[in-house]
Amino acid sequence: MSPRLLLVEDEPSLARGLTDSFRDEGYEVRHVGRGDEAVAAVREFRPEVLVLDLMLPGRSGLDVLRELREGGDPVPVLVLTAKGDVVDRVVGLELGADDYLPKPFAERELLARVRALLRRSWKPTGPTELAEIVVAGIRFDFRTLIASGPDGPLDLTTHDVLVLRVLAEHRGEIVPRIDIVEEVCGLDSEATLRTVDNHIMALRRALGDDPRRPRFLLTVRGEGYRLAPADSC
Repeated sequence: MSPRLLLVEDEPSLARGLTDSFRDEGYEVRHVGRGDEAVAAVREFRPEVLVLDLMLPGRSGLDVLRELREGGDPVPVLVLTAKGDVVDRVVGLELGADDYLPKPFAERELLARVRALLRRSWKPTGPTELAEIVVAGIRFDFRTLIASGPDGPLDLTTHDVLVLRVLAEHRGEIVPRIDIVEEVCGLDSEATLRTVDNHIMALRRALGDDPRRPRFLLTVRGEGYRLAPADSC
């Protein structure tokens, strides 16, 4: 089943372009162009993620967000703010927004952030959360963030292990590098896509994975990385 996405945006050309892009990515999309229509649309459509502009006719995005959170609605919300509008951005986060993106933005970044929000909202918690994994005889403990081999703990950083955890949680799937950056380092980090490549290099060394012909951590050129399925390791 396609994830449902509600876009609340009053700029017609931007809304059309984003709606088409989200549908191309496999989302079921509904669009409304006024703030005073947003809460009713959320309650009717029950989206799994809400992309909400803050400057809207009829009612501001901040008022929409406030009503949703005061009513206990947990829908993940990414707010779109005017470039440099720090006040609205901060207030939005205080009201319960999960992420923000200033305009103008790169469409690819918006798509990546929405994917990250969905993964976080679908991520299992409690006793069902992925606690550890063994790859090539190396045990990765995601509770302590330590990797151990036959001779004891390996010289891998916490972020190295966190990168492996992101890939393990989506084992067999391609995970874009920008998504790994956001999940491991956070939205305000100065980490770059190259940082992810460096973590992959460290993990491959630990696993004895030949970067020219990797068996475990696979590079999907132009897209990201994939941890090979368990039955192939």
